[in-house]
Amino acid sequence: MRSTVGSRSGTIRYVTTDQPFLADCRARLAFDLLANTWNAVVLWALRHGPVRHGELRDRIGGISQKVLTETLRRLEFNGLVTRRAYGGAPPRVEYELTELGRSLLDPIEAFGVWAFEHGDEVMAAQERCTRDS
Repeated sequence: MRSTVGSRSGTIRYVTTDQPFLADCRARLAFDLLANTWNAVVLWALRHGPVRHGELRDRIGGISQKVLTETLRRLEFNGLVTRRAYGGAPPRVEYELTELGRSLLDPIEAFGVWAFEHGDEVMAAQERCTRDS
């Protein structure tokens, strides 16, 4: 089954809906957004409202300034986070989830619940595989 969709370039594309993981599939786009570990972590850390860069880094822990900056830029590029700069001395910048970013909180929470419920099983499988190879 094929359906017609628009693209950013204005051209019309046909997407095959009976093969769900083709390269141009929207589900693949969503999986790519969540595939980067830091994307979901940063989105989750922003769930309570606007946060400055340093506070966000402290809240997350274990993330370098460079990686946090790259992640925030990627999330902003994808429309999931907004960056708001304030004048003054010293200048202040805050990051906040957009409505689109907020719409990912439920799926991220669902992944977290799944990880809590099945993490031991996954780690046991990894250990078996390592031991057997």
